[in-house]
Amino acid sequence: MSFVLSEDQQMLRDTAMAFARDEMPVTHLRELRDGGANGVDAEMRGKLAELGFFGVLVPEEHDGVGLGMVAMGQIMEAQGRTIAATPLLQTAVIGASVLILGGSEAQKAEWLPKIASGEVTVAVAVDEGTHHAPLNVATEAERNGQGYTLNGAKRFVADGHHADIFIVAARTFGEAGQAHGISLFLVPNDADGLSVQALNTVDSHGAAHLTLEDVAVSEDHVVGAVDAGWEVLEPALDRGRIALAAEALGSAQAAFDMTLEYMQTRKQFGQLIGSFQSLQHRAAKMFTELELTRSCVAAALSGVDENRNDVAELASLAKARASDLIHLVSNETVQFHGGIGMTDAHDSGLYMKRARVQEALLGGASYHRDRYAKLNGF
Repeated sequence: MSFVLSEDQQMLRDTAMAFARDEMPVTHLRELRDGGANGVDAEMRGKLAELGFFGVLVPEEHDGVGLGMVAMGQIMEAQGRTIAATPLLQTAVIGASVLILGGSEAQKAEWLPKIASGEVTVAVAVDEGTHHAPLNVATEAERNGQGYTLNGAKRFVADGHHADIFIVAARTFGEAGQAHGISLFLVPNDADGLSVQALNTVDSHGAAHLTLEDVAVSEDHVVGAVDAGWEVLEPALDRGRIALAAEALGSAQAAFDMTLEYMQTRKQFGQLIGSFQSLQHRAAKMFTELELTRSCVAAALSGVDENRNDVAELASLAKARASDLIHLVSNETVQFHGGIGMTDAHDSGLYMKRARVQEALLGGASYHRDRYAKLNGF
């Protein structure tokens, strides 16, 4: 693992940080929320595509740049700093990873260039309850002539309210809880029998519930081997978890910086509140947790690019720490700011709302501590 970025990675980080600061500040999220856009901004998506952000993981032969996860992590951290609503996590990380890891040559040739250019958005539909439990897939995919018929429901699909195509996990064998028997299917958003219920989420990023009733897909829409979709889905989800941890790290850093600035300017009883020892101790704890999480995220990002065999452990470690971190820092940011922190006019509340989603999405701290323990034989 290296904490030193290459020249290309550093240039991408600088570009991403400047773009987030200038084009997607927190005021942009407020505008989307107040305008009822539910986190969707087609113009901004086009700008992200022009910068090449959607193609960072996509190989060059499919019109991407193939810079890897360390590079993608810099973009996600920048996005997290301004809690920007973009389809990068679902489309450029998880969706692209599913196709890279398990797609046929025809599927890669068709979809990866469209992802890299920002032409399509993808949403991976896995969970069927209120908590992340990817093995508990119960949606059925029944063999029917030359294809499959899908029936079931998916809940809280991030970016599902504006996705052009879904990657749906369904069961072709076995029962909920088993890894074997899960298969992955490409389902266009206008497929007959597919209902998409848009959700207005607390973080103003949006999501959707999906209902599948006799949705027919052909064999060409199967990603990876039938019954063995878990072998593709799990590593793709891990890339998403690592990217989300990087995003949460960026949000926590921005919230901490906001708090530190307030401590250095706000006076009470004739003194800067930053001079109070009790607040200094709380700020020191936040800083320490930030640095520990940064190390875990850096290790996980590097682990994917180095093709290490412990990426699953690194992903759970990074996501567990990032979930704890953003919970701590978002709460402290509101409390340090006192009454103003409770108002909608102040940004601290928006960071807290996004934090609650970052904590739970793709598994919370408890889920990943348990997974980490099991992966290590406990």
